[in-house]
This record gives sequence, structure tokens and C-alpha cells, in this order.
Amino acid sequence: MLRSLFSGISGLRAHQQMMDVTGNNISNVNTTGYKSSQTVFQDTLSQMVNAAGAPQNGAGGTNPAQVGLGVRTASVNANFSQGAAQTTGKAGDMMIQGDGFFIAKSGGETVYTRAGSFTFDANGSLTTPNGQIVQGWTADSQGVVNPAGSPGPLKLPIGISLSPVATTSFTLTGNLSHDALLGATGAKTIPIPTIDQDGKAGTLDVVLTRQADVPAAPPVAAYAVWELALPDGSTRNINFPAGQAEGDFDPANPTVDTGLITLGAPTSYTIDIHDLTCYAGNTEARVSASDGSGAGILSSYTVSNTGQIVGVFSNGLKQTLGQLALANFNNVNGLEKIGDSMFRSTVNSGLAQVGSAGSAGLGLITSGALEMSNVDLAQEFTNLVIAQRGFQANSRIITTSDEILQELVNLKR
Repeated sequence: MLRSLFSGISGLRAHQQMMDVTGNNISNVNTTGYKSSQTVFQDTLSQMVNAAGAPQNGAGGTNPAQVGLGVRTASVNANFSQGAAQTTGKAGDMMIQGDGFFIAKSGGETVYTRAGSFTFDANGSLTTPNGQIVQGWTADSQGVVNPAGSPGPLKLPIGISLSPVATTSFTLTGNLSHDALLGATGAKTIPIPTIDQDGKAGTLDVVLTRQADVPAAPPVAAYAVWELALPDGSTRNINFPAGQAEGDFDPANPTVDTGLITLGAPTSYTIDIHDLTCYAGNTEARVSASDGSGAGILSSYTVSNTGQIVGVFSNGLKQTLGQLALANFNNVNGLEKIGDSMFRSTVNSGLAQVGSAGSAGLGLITSGALEMSNVDLAQEFTNLVIAQRGFQANSRIITTSDEILQELVNLKR
């Protein structure tokens, strides 16, 4: 039989596979995190008609004469270029900007995906649409994550509450008038909101009273002094050399400036006075910050660009609850597609290199968005035409070969 018949058959088979790949790409044009594939052809073994001959005895050399035996599919390569972002506004939707894969557990197997449509189930586990549990690192009670450890199931601690934190420090800012009257007449009371150890809110009235100036003592000129008093009767002077507040001021060593004073009993408060001044004008001192918080329960969460899941509590505080783990491979084209927009590692992909987003060449995470398919419809429709014409041309090989055989058979009549 004619070799061209079998070459045509191989061409039909190869272009049919190209049609299959192209059709699958088009069908996944709206699949989240899908990576398109491309068919690569190569010729098959060629039959030797004449071997090459070396130049000798004054005659030139001859080149080999070979007849090809058709075509076959060399590979179907995935295109891992970045897909476009589709904004959803949903905190559980995440996309990777750059390299990397989300890690999930399917039974006992570790699988990888670029599709970041996740939700928390009834147990608080972060899961894929098919129930695989997303992997990462869980934070400790202080909100500290250790990405150097092995990743495990990510769980949102539903019903978790933050214990109240008592107020122990606050910051005073503004101006205490240099022209204020001495003693109680020129005193300034500043109410400071506080939280006790049981989470009960209260108010701490801090009284600031103008004192007599400290006379000049070289090398320091005379400077103003205000007294700070707490309700428990404890007091502390605030010195204003050059108009700026200093706590532990020593005229013999005027460069020392702690800017912090500690006052109060039995509750001790650390008071930052760095931003207090004493110049002419009105007394406009106020509290600019204080610590302490009441009890709070988890009300919502956000995801940072490094994959940290940050819990937002009802008392307004935020605390890191966990962090997503990402993986990358030396050869991403060596990954095996297993359906459900998932990949598994193979002997040619290399081992998974696990880390947090934004480190070790891994991309950043965008919350509230999904990565769309990277299928290029214009290219795929062009590939349809190429595959169709290639199939048509190879069918003509078979038709023509058949006509030749028919002519051969007709010789015997």
C-alpha cells in the first residue's frame, strides 16, 4: 500500500487532536484560573531510501534520501501567562498577581490551583468550591504567623473573642500656655477614656497645673514647669526647656530626653509627652492616643496582599488569624491537570517550593477579585481554521492515494 495513505491518516489524527485542544480552550473561555493549551506537532520516523555517501576517489559525496512517514502530536503545552482580573468584591475571592499556586488538600493528596474562589464552611475551614481544604499557616493567640513551618488547614476561628485590654498608656499633645496663671486658677483638666481589666469603660481626669518657672542655671536658661496629677494623688513635673516637654530633665545634662513619664498607683500609666509644648497663647492640650480595648467578637475579615487573613472585631481591633500558603515549581509545564481547575505535581515539575505571597519569587494576592481564563479567542478561532484546513488537506492525501490505487487496479481489465 502507498505510504502516503498512512501519512494522511496520521495527519488526520494529529489535526483532530489539535481540534480537540482548541475546542477545549474555547469551552473554558470563562473558566476561573484556566490556562489555555497549545498543540505542537513533529514529524515521525523517516524511511531511508539512500544513505549518505562520503566524497572519495575524486567523486563528490551524496546526501541521504528519506521519505517521511507522517506527523504526530509532540506535546500539548499549557500557557501559564497571567489572566485578566475580574472584580467581585467578595473577600473570599482571591487572585494571584504573578507566579504561584494556591495549595489545597484533596483527601490525602496535595493539589494546586490558580482558581481562588474560596469560602469558609460550617467548621470554619477555607475551602474550594469542591470542598478541598485550602492550606496555610494559622496564627497564634497573639496574631503571629510562622510561615517557616509546614502549612496546614486554614480555619477561621468562628466565635472567637478578644479579651479586654486595660489602658496603661496614653499620649498628650498640644500646647500648655506659657502665660497661664499659677496654681489651680490656671489648671487644665483633660478627660482620658480608659478601659479596666474587666473591659469596663471609664474616664481618667488628668489635671495639668502651671508651676513657677525654674530660675536660670547655666548652661540652661530659665524654663517653664507644669505639674501633671492623676486622681490617685500622684504627681509629676513636666519641664519645658526651650518650650518642648521633657520628663526627666537634668540641667547638668540637658541633652537627655526620655519623653516618657510613669505615674499612678495601683494602676501605673506610661504617658508620652513628646508632643507637648509650652509657648505663649492658649492652653490647648489634649489626648491624641490611648491603648486599651473592651472585649470584642469576630465580625468580619479581610485578606492582605501577602495573603494574611485579618480578623475585624466588634471593638474595632484587628488581629491576624492566618496566612495563605503559595507554591511554585521549577517547571510549571510539568504539572498535570486533574480537573476541577486543579493541578498535581509530577516527576518533571519538580518539588513544590512553598512560601508566603510576595516572597521567594511568588506573586501577591488581590482580594475581592478572580483570575479569568487566559484564552485568546481570536487566536483560538484562527487555530480552528488552521486545524480544519489541515484536516481537509490530509483527507485529500487519502483521496488522491485512493485514486492512484484505483488506476493501478484498473490496469488489469
